[in-house]
Amino acid sequence: MRSSYALPVAIILGGLIIAGAVYFSVAKKEPSTGSLLGNPALVRPVGPTDHIFGNPAAKVMIVEYADFDCQFCKSFNETLHQIIANEGASGKVAWVYREFPLTEIHPNAMNDARAAECVAKTAGNEAFWKFADSLFANQPVDPMNYGVLAYAAGVSGSAFAACYADAATTVDARILADRQNALAIGARGAPYSLILVAGQTPVVMDGAYPYDVVKQLVDRALAEAP
Repeated sequence: MRSSYALPVAIILGGLIIAGAVYFSVAKKEPSTGSLLGNPALVRPVGPTDHIFGNPAAKVMIVEYADFDCQFCKSFNETLHQIIANEGASGKVAWVYREFPLTEIHPNAMNDARAAECVAKTAGNEAFWKFADSLFANQPVDPMNYGVLAYAAGVSGSAFAACYADAATTVDARILADRQNALAIGARGAPYSLILVAGQTPVVMDGAYPYDVVKQLVDRALAEAP
């Protein structure tokens, strides 16, 4: 009798595991100005320690919480590069990347985040963005290859290795602070992004939105910006 139940139970458990993965990484389509699971108003203000692509003084800020091991994040990374190349060309739109490693479903997510933050810590903002693109382009990345990708981004091998070896004291606090802020504002999957304009309610993008949708939202934000 016990063996007759083994297959149905395995199927049910498999379904729950898949459902959990979808819950943490599903791409959604509808933007909103709020969240049932958190408060977008709690998003940490953009500051000089953030990873900013574009004009740090831009009127419109796209703050993205993402996971380097997430396929939807890889797609959305390409979309946001297009946005900054086009809508951000005037200096009025910028993109902020914050860490949201989905360790529940991506065992290597925290290692990717540590590597990226060590690149930023040892070589600066420009190197961070080059390395971030490399992580997405080579997804999933074997941790043994971090050094090669870091070197290609212009990072000293010894400095990177020292930072990564001591990640618990060099970068983990920053990563976990980003992740906690993501959860506080309502993120339960990646990518999770907000369009911020001073004096306006944040617009939430819960998932990997296509370029045309993001462009419409950004254009609306620019029209409403003071």
